[in-house]
Amino acid sequence: MAAASTASRPRASKSESFVDNKRKEDIRSANINAGRAVADAVRTSLGPKGMDKMISTASGEVIITNDGATIVNKMDVLQPAAKMMVELSKSQDSAAGDGTTTVVVLAGALLRVCQSLLASGIHPTVISDALHKSCGKSVDILTAMAVPVELTDRESLVKSASTSLNSKVVSQYSTLLAPLAVDAVLSVIDPEKPEIVDLRDIKIVKKLGGTVDDTHTVNGLVFDKKVSHAAGGPTRMENAKIAVIQFQISPPKTDIEQSIVVSDYTQMDRILKEERNYILGMIKKIKATGCNVLLIQKSILRDAVTDLSLHYLAKAKIMVIKDVERDEIEFVTKTLNCLPIANIEHFRAEKLGYADLVEEASLGDGKILKITGIKDMGRTTSVLVRGSNQLVLDEAERSLHDALCVVRCLVSKRFLIAGGGAPEIELSRQLGAWAKVLHGMEGYCVKSFAEALEVIPYTLAENAGLNPIAIVTELRNKHAQGEINSGINVRKGQITNILEENVVQPLLVSTSAITLATECVRMILKIDDIVTVR
Repeated sequence: MAAASTASRPRASKSESFVDNKRKEDIRSANINAGRAVADAVRTSLGPKGMDKMISTASGEVIITNDGATIVNKMDVLQPAAKMMVELSKSQDSAAGDGTTTVVVLAGALLRVCQSLLASGIHPTVISDALHKSCGKSVDILTAMAVPVELTDRESLVKSASTSLNSKVVSQYSTLLAPLAVDAVLSVIDPEKPEIVDLRDIKIVKKLGGTVDDTHTVNGLVFDKKVSHAAGGPTRMENAKIAVIQFQISPPKTDIEQSIVVSDYTQMDRILKEERNYILGMIKKIKATGCNVLLIQKSILRDAVTDLSLHYLAKAKIMVIKDVERDEIEFVTKTLNCLPIANIEHFRAEKLGYADLVEEASLGDGKILKITGIKDMGRTTSVLVRGSNQLVLDEAERSLHDALCVVRCLVSKRFLIAGGGAPEIELSRQLGAWAKVLHGMEGYCVKSFAEALEVIPYTLAENAGLNPIAIVTELRNKHAQGEINSGINVRKGQITNILEENVVQPLLVSTSAITLATECVRMILKIDDIVTVR
């Protein structure tokens, strides 16, 4: 019996070794499942008929949004692979600004396909390489589909901005916000660098009250602050000469904490007199340059202005706006075309900015400060966003940011592409045809990826309450007949030529969504172990 058992045991040769692949597969599938879970969470908010998410933060504030980047950002994700999906959404937000939901949904669909390919026993590296190839091919196909656009063609720019706004909570205001976004971006383009738009040159100021209809651009500067009323100083100034100062108009303090005990009244008077003289000396220097409006940067170390200095500034008829944020200084100086002044000794007339009018205006329940008619104004613009409550206001700002990003994409890469799931179905069809030409495993992988791209039109139809299977089948049929711009018209609930319906998006949004999603999926595929380090 013993002899039989030894005989039945195979003789282990020296080259054979046992490799446990179970753990690697478990880690991989755990990662894929985590990524898919994040994708499924935002999937319902894709498209114009997508649902909104209500996010309740730990501090008790509530956010209502359907902007993919915001939703994913606010999620408290612990699993490392799911964090990659959050990063993916962030990178799409910084690269293109729009399509943040699309990119996560796409990555989720690709992960699902990868899972079934792995289950069929295909090696992750093979899948990853096939993905890389399909991604390159997809970008070529999209570029071939795109329609060139000129910046002078304002109508096309407005169309693409309103497509971006249509999927937002404030979609009913897209007719107002889209042209506003286009004009804002076009006004800050530097003719010397026509490809680059810095969105920091567009300042969005939110003010509660009114409705989103009251949103408008201000040709000049807007501050959500009041003028200092402490000592009855002026609140309106014509022919203003404006100085942006970064020093404090208050008595100097010592560097170390200490207290001085004064027992004698004459000495007390001397201290107060010195303070007064010090402040008066500063104000005389300021007045000598003809300056009549002061923007004072917020100070941490000591008070930027004291009651005494405000009193003297009011006497000198100088208007004071205090607590200008540190990060606003650059924008303010660029707009006013002046230089920030860091020291009273450097206070000269050539460092001032000039404007026709600086005034305080009542708005809603508060006041704002407007500076208009700026001489030699820099290439910046301010947008004043209004809203009936904080939730609408925040969402209007996020939607406006997305619309600005869309126009920025068109400035940097001047091509438009149809929306409504048209590019995805066309990609799916062409990649499917290309897969038949490829050999072996690669063709099989590419064919699966082609099918995965159908998730976008499928989800669009599903969110709009249509029959997704019938819609996607009809779409395929239309594209097979050569109608490459056929897409899902969510409002009519049928397939139409989506370019004629003015549903367009920048090429950059689609290409970056596909490249970023494939990169992220390839990265997740390559991970075969998670090592926690204490």
